[in-house]
Amino acid sequence: MNQLKLSILDLLKEDARLAPSTIATMLGAAEAEVSAAITEMEKDHVIVKYATVINWSKVDDEKVTALIEVECTPERGRGFESIAERIYLYPEVKSVFLMSGAYDLCVEIEGKNLKEVASFVSNKLSTIESVISTKTFFILKKYKQDGIIFEEFEDDGRLLISP
Repeated sequence: MNQLKLSILDLLKEDARLAPSTIATMLGAAEAEVSAAITEMEKDHVIVKYATVINWSKVDDEKVTALIEVECTPERGRGFESIAERIYLYPEVKSVFLMSGAYDLCVEIEGKNLKEVASFVSNKLSTIESVISTKTFFILKKYKQDGIIFEEFEDDGRLLISP
C-alpha cells in the first residue's frame, strides 16, 4: 500500500466526513487521485464502513455491553474460523477476536439489559458444540473507545505542591 493511501486512511480514521477535496488539500495531492484511491480501497474492502462513535451514556437508550471470554475446541481443517463465524452471525454480537492466552475468542455483545445478555450466553453461545467454557464481563463505563475519550475532564487549576 502506498503512502498516499496510508495518509488518506489516517485522516478518514480521525474524521470519516472529510471530503476528498479537503483530504487532497491536506495532503497536497490531486483531488482525482484521492477520490480514485478511496474508491479503490472501498472496492478492495480496505475501507469497510464509515461509522459514528456514540457515547451511549449520554443517550436515554441505555445498552448493556459485555465482553465474553470463550474457550473452545478448534475444528479440524478450519481451526477457529467456523466457530467465530457461527458466533459473529448473531445480531447482538458486535465484535469477535481470536486471542492468545488463556481463552480463544473474545466476543463483545450488546443487549437491552443484563437478562438479555445472560440469555444470549446460556441459550446461544454456550450451546455451540465446540464451546468449552465462557466468562462474561459487563462493561460498567467506557472512558475511551477507538482512540476517542468520552468524558471531558477539567483541570482543577491548583498548583502542584511537592515536599
